[in-house]
Amino acid sequence: MTATSTPVEAAQRGLAQVWIDFESALSQVPIVARLLAGRLRLEDYQRLLVNLRQQVIEGSRWISRAASNLSPAHEELRALFVRHAVAEHRDFRLLERNYVACGGALDVIQSAPKNIGSEALSAFMYHSASRPDPIGLLGAMFVIEGLGERLATAWAARIQEQLGLDDAALTFLRYHGEHDGDHLDMFDRALALGVTDRARADDVVRHAKIVARLYRLQLEELDNV
Repeated sequence: MTATSTPVEAAQRGLAQVWIDFESALSQVPIVARLLAGRLRLEDYQRLLVNLRQQVIEGSRWISRAASNLSPAHEELRALFVRHAVAEHRDFRLLERNYVACGGALDVIQSAPKNIGSEALSAFMYHSASRPDPIGLLGAMFVIEGLGERLATAWAARIQEQLGLDDAALTFLRYHGEHDGDHLDMFDRALALGVTDRARADDVVRHAKIVARLYRLQLEELDNV
């Protein structure tokens, strides 16, 4: 951090670098590489939906836990966390409907276990959310919401083009492509409220790095399930 930069600015610079590294590494993950090369298979997309559901269904839960562990000094930040949890608590239903729309059976997506990457990601999220004032989780939100804002719309278009799916099979990605920009606006406000010193900034960036790696692991494991 330079002499004139604020903790928030330091966090923003760190997060920008995390995203650059994450997006570059993501393109090497087998399922993403097939998508980018125009070689995605229907079974790839179905596995993606199944495994995303097991992660997404936990999302509002760990955000709610994080909110409950914010102290009264962070009351406004807690309110933002709660709003975010409410906004996302039924997103897994979109994944279920998309899976059925592309030929999958509802009981399959509802009963599938988490893959190794999803287990690791979920465990880290709950561990961090259970700590006092878990402001570092803003870094996790940055990575996950960034996927929606920056990649979901383009991925949906590529998937539809390659697989010839109806719109009903792509509502999860398209919804997040349209709305995660709003969530990132909320994130910017939360960052300003929560990152009050260099230690907080470093913690946010550290969480982003960990979640970026675990999210990649979750997608890498799609070829192992």
